[in-house]
Amino acid sequence: MRRKVFDTLVSAGGLVVVVVLLVAGGLLMWAQSFTNSSVHNQLAPQDIYFPTKAGITPAQRSYLLQYAGQQVLTGEQANAYAQKIASDVSGLPYGAVYAKVSEASRANPKNAALKAEVTIAFEGTTLRGLLLEAYAFSIFGAIAFWAGIASFILAAIMLVLVGLGFYHARKTPIDAEILSVQKQ
Repeated sequence: MRRKVFDTLVSAGGLVVVVVLLVAGGLLMWAQSFTNSSVHNQLAPQDIYFPTKAGITPAQRSYLLQYAGQQVLTGEQANAYAQKIASDVSGLPYGAVYAKVSEASRANPKNAALKAEVTIAFEGTTLRGLLLEAYAFSIFGAIAFWAGIASFILAAIMLVLVGLGFYHARKTPIDAEILSVQKQ
C-alpha cells in the first residue's frame, strides 16, 4: 500500500475520532449541567435551611459551619445536611433505625413514646436517604464534567496528531510504499 494513501486514511480515521470526542464532550457537559440544575430544582422547593452558627453543635462544626444559615441547594450541601440528620437521630433509641423501632413499637403497641420514635425514625431516615440520593446524583454530574474536560483535551491532542498525519501525507513521495521489499 502506498504510504501517502495509508497516512491519509489513518488521518481521516483520526478526524472521525476527533468528532466523536467532541460530541462526547458536549454530551458530558450537558449531563453535568442537567444534574446540577436537577439537584438544585429538586432541593430548592423543599426549603431546607442549615441552622445558624448558634444552632450547630460542636460535633457538627466540621461539616456544617461553612453552610450556617444557608439553604440546601447543592449535592455537597445535601450531603452535609444528611450528616446533620444522622447526628441528630443517632442518640435515639435503637439508633433511629426504622425497622428496629417499628418492630419494638409493634411488640409494645400501647407505648406512645415508641410510636413517636417510629415517626421520627421514618421521617429522619427518609429525608436523609433523599438528600444522599441528591448528593450521589451531583457526584455523577461532577464525574461527567471532568470526563467532558478530558474528552475535549483528547480531541485537541488528536486534532494535532491528525494535522501532523495530513502534513506527513502531503510531504510523502507519491511512490513511497509502507513496507517496501528491497530486491537483492
